[in-house]
Amino acid sequence: MTINEIIKRAIERLKREGKMLTPDFYAEAFCAEAKKAGILVEDCNQVDKYLNTLESHYQNEIKQYRIRTTQELIRFLISKLNRMQPSQCAELLHAQSTLSKRILQAVEVLHNAEATDLAKKTILAIDEQTSTEQLEHYRQAWINFLTLYDSSFLQRFAPYGSVDSGDLKKTVEQLTLGKAEQSGGDLNIASSLLVASLVPSIASSVNDQIATLSGELRSHPQMLTSQSVVEEVKQAIKLRIALDKQNLKEMVESLDTVLDKLSTQLIELIERSDHSNVEIQQIKHELEGLERLKESDFAKAHSKLYTIVVTLEQKTEELSHDLREHNSTVGMLNKRVHELEAQLEAAQKASTEDFLTKLYNKRALEQNLKIKEGEFDRYGRNFSIVMFDLDHFKKINDTYGHEAGDAVLSAFGKILKDLGRTVDIIGRYGGEEFMGLLSDTDLKGAVTFARKVNEQVLKTRFMYKDTRMEVSVSCGVAQRKDFPSLKATVNSADQHLYDAKKKGRNRVEPNL
Repeated sequence: MTINEIIKRAIERLKREGKMLTPDFYAEAFCAEAKKAGILVEDCNQVDKYLNTLESHYQNEIKQYRIRTTQELIRFLISKLNRMQPSQCAELLHAQSTLSKRILQAVEVLHNAEATDLAKKTILAIDEQTSTEQLEHYRQAWINFLTLYDSSFLQRFAPYGSVDSGDLKKTVEQLTLGKAEQSGGDLNIASSLLVASLVPSIASSVNDQIATLSGELRSHPQMLTSQSVVEEVKQAIKLRIALDKQNLKEMVESLDTVLDKLSTQLIELIERSDHSNVEIQQIKHELEGLERLKESDFAKAHSKLYTIVVTLEQKTEELSHDLREHNSTVGMLNKRVHELEAQLEAAQKASTEDFLTKLYNKRALEQNLKIKEGEFDRYGRNFSIVMFDLDHFKKINDTYGHEAGDAVLSAFGKILKDLGRTVDIIGRYGGEEFMGLLSDTDLKGAVTFARKVNEQVLKTRFMYKDTRMEVSVSCGVAQRKDFPSLKATVNSADQHLYDAKKKGRNRVEPNL
């Protein structure tokens, strides 16, 4: 139907209803005929368009009056404005603005730099009567401040008094001088113990760097509160360990030399039993030479080995017999060692693998989170976290049994593994909750991956004993670069997962 036909029908409608051909009557008739013909005309929907911008109680009142044209809507709004009391509205707005400013002025003195700065900017925005968009910006800034605020720094006062996170003044008042003095005493004790621990336990000498640091710590225990000194102590501990390792290596090499010679000649001795006495005498002479060359605590070990050789003079035949007899036992022990090594390897693998889904377990996920956080801090490599939670999983266990629930978890784990990349870390975080750690992936890419998982779960037929189970998954996503810490990123992904559950499940949040 053409516009001309609608115009013709509108004029005929006015004639039938006995109305005059005025602009308002004509517009009403035209829109009625256009709607009847199934044609959408933008001018005919102006009332609905404006109606959606009003508050709900105004919308209900306008519907009761059956307002159909823009002119009627304007007359209605004018009558409403005429009945309003401007002075009361202005007074109410002024009172609310004054109250907001007083609250912000109170926030300025609460000893939090970020909150103080944000409060000053908000007061300035209120005084300058900025736009609603600017005020909305500050409202969101306050929401972000409350979401990310971390009061864990107060726990640093725990050694010096009780911490009340709700009353900063009370916490500070409880930090008494007596405890500060006690802290100084504790530093003296800690300094003494630390100096003692820096002395090499095996090496006979102390490195100059360690000796200097030890002397400074004895004289000035308070140096332990300096971060630079803490780093220096760490290096000194590494140096102490290195000295012990080097000294031990030298001792072992010396002992290995003796044992190698002894074992080699004993084997030859057993094979040539006719010359046993002559060979053992030769071993004694070589050990005597080694003992004269090496002047250290290991001389005692040389002496003991020398005594063993003397005893071997009388035990040569018994030793030869015992070695042959125990040869089979050694083979069995060697086989057992290989079995234990295999079991150890399996146990180590199991320590990072979820037994049911064969994905990473929570312990492995937390280790990989630390690695990714280190890459982010050092190289700025962004990553995203996706939290998955199977919807109504308890209902599946209650209805079909725990075997069915395990089957669903295993199948879901396979979906995650198939859709993930080789560089992605996928694991079971606990119960029916899973985590995806996506390397070099921004928020948009992580949301795309989560949606693929969500869609694949809906397509998959989860079967148990010829019965299909309805399964869906909710997902929460966050990227690292949007937050000040790894903890805040994980918390944000959890919050988005909660939002997805709250909004009806079977969805991804945020919904980009």
